[in-house]
Amino acid sequence: MERPDVAAISETYHQSWPRLPGALRQELLERLGQWDDLPEQIESAGELYNLPGYLPELAKLEAAAAECSSQRGTIRRHPAALSLNPSLSVLHLEWSGLIELVESGSEPGTSPIEPVPGEVQALLWWDPHAGRVRLQTAATEDLLILKIVADDMDLLQVATEQDLRPAILHAFLKQAKDKGLVLGPASRLRRSAEVVPEGASWAERFRSTDIFTLQWHLTQACDLHCRHCYDRSSRSQMSLEEGLRVVEELAEFCRDRHVRGQITFTGGNPLLYQHFFDIYQAAARQGFILAILGNPTDAATLEKLIAIEPPALYQVSLEGLEEHNDFIRQPGHFQKVLSFLDLLKEYGLRSQVMLTLTEANLDQVVPLAEVLRQRTDRFAFNRLSMVGEGAALRLPAKETYHRFMEDYLQAAASNPVMGLKDNLLNPALLRRGASPFGGCTGFGCGAAFNFITLLPDGEVHACRKLPSPLGNLKGESLASIYDNRTAEAYRRAPEACGDCSLRPVCRGCLAVAYSAGLNVFTDRDPLCDAVWGEASAMSCAGLAG
Repeated sequence: MERPDVAAISETYHQSWPRLPGALRQELLERLGQWDDLPEQIESAGELYNLPGYLPELAKLEAAAAECSSQRGTIRRHPAALSLNPSLSVLHLEWSGLIELVESGSEPGTSPIEPVPGEVQALLWWDPHAGRVRLQTAATEDLLILKIVADDMDLLQVATEQDLRPAILHAFLKQAKDKGLVLGPASRLRRSAEVVPEGASWAERFRSTDIFTLQWHLTQACDLHCRHCYDRSSRSQMSLEEGLRVVEELAEFCRDRHVRGQITFTGGNPLLYQHFFDIYQAAARQGFILAILGNPTDAATLEKLIAIEPPALYQVSLEGLEEHNDFIRQPGHFQKVLSFLDLLKEYGLRSQVMLTLTEANLDQVVPLAEVLRQRTDRFAFNRLSMVGEGAALRLPAKETYHRFMEDYLQAAASNPVMGLKDNLLNPALLRRGASPFGGCTGFGCGAAFNFITLLPDGEVHACRKLPSPLGNLKGESLASIYDNRTAEAYRRAPEACGDCSLRPVCRGCLAVAYSAGLNVFTDRDPLCDAVWGEASAMSCAGLAG
């Protein structure tokens, strides 16, 4: 056999599977001739050259990957309808460990990964999100979603027939879409260029949302009477029929906007609404992400929730250390919450503790976070909105609050339960040379963008923490309310934030601005101390990558 033309074959290899171990590639190039059909020739030459038994299949993977890569220019990230990625191949492999070897790029003999005979189903596709060929073992959930999409099956019907929770199938579908196995229409909930400027590459991920949240205050009834409560007004409650219609309305809205729905049930105490479990079950049947913002409950109630659909999050509140918290909420509340957090952990439910920040509890936040270090999944704070009964309390002075944020960020670096929520933490992070985060809702202020608030009587508000009426679901559709001019005004940045490069992840807190007597459409958050210009925008671009 003549010595091969190494240069010619090398170019073919380097353009096909880039992570084939380098030394192995060179060995093949030195041993084998310049054949048109390399995989088959490797197989026929394997015994002659004492090559590893899995090498022919590795070569076939290279050829398949090269063919897959050649299709990248024809793949649309967002086709008009949900469909399989046209580059996707389902491969039957006869060597176990081959995928891991290729993905790790390890050299045979230098890695614990060594293929052995064994049948494996593999998926090979061009991922338009990552911009590369991907190879993985075919997981059961991926194959199920591929079949559902290929056969144009109804997700909720499949869940019923297979006795699966709809939320599980929705999670599997999102996973497949995130990996590019399944492609679908782009979300229609997108920020305007006024909030996320064209060309702001670091902020592009904050331009659109694929989850829309309805914060549903089912009732004003509450077993507490907190000193900072922003609404103790009397409001009528929806009938069961009206509540079920809201669930259907949200499902229709989410289908039309190509997003997944979430319902965050709150109140008052949502569990005191007489039709709570009927509404919760209807929402679970739609596959919505479900969360509860309420007060501690008992094990029997948790078991009833879990039997329907385990909530993705159960949030309770603490307002500081025991003495201060019990003064704000009620005697015994602090210990009751700690015991409830232990109960949530026992049932495997994710918990979150929220604190309303005032000048009176500022110095208790970090010590409280230490108490919660082993008891909750996440602890965060919102600043007080001085409306309702909260008008009797006070926010800290600007300088005091800025010192607090620095202390909070320093403590959060070593306490994993301390979460970042307040939008004004972004300027503080930038001053520390850190990357910006998504702010209050993952999109800065998300009022009337990736969430809206529904009150017990059907009133819809942009944000519950300030009067921000948009319409009423008893007489208007969710789509018409979301699209109206008032809602659009809440989605825009306040005029004073127009020159700030951080507006995609900030824009302050509208509720704080409102309670300080400012105009939420024109004025900046009163505790914001600066507008970040183009220099900071470039810093963000570098930090966020």
